Amino acid sequence: MAYEVEKTDEQWRAELSPAEYEVLRRAGTEPAFRGEYTDTKTAGVYGCRACGAELFRSTEKFESHCGWPSFFDPKDSSAVELLEDRTHGMVRTEVRCARCGSHLGHVFEGEGYPTPTDQRYCINSISLRLEPEAG
Repeated sequence: MAYEVEKTDEQWRAELSPAEYEVLRRAGTEPAFRGEYTDTKTAGVYGCRACGAELFRSTEKFESHCGWPSFFDPKDSSAVELLEDRTHGMVRTEVRCARCGSHLGHVFEGEGYPTPTDQRYCINSISLRLEPEAG
């Protein structure tokens, strides 16, 4: 897949911390309940930590108590890419940044959360950077 932002593995390693690289470029997962944005209530836009693309708004963030930031909808449906993930003996839907292909987390459906979409975008904090609203 060709992305708008294409970099070599060496470039990604130079620009990202080892922990960021492990999650964003190798589809790792940060430990539950330890991420910077798990409980954040700050109004703003969450962007991709690797390329800066705007991905999620704070208005779509909700408390799922799953250990990672949860959103019920991306800022723009074309901002994320959804791929089947059959790793770890499960079938899940991986969420990637549509601009650079970085791993963000997974999306789950039908869990019964009281959200408009019945979806939970379970996203690693380390994959995101929050740009607080001005004012």
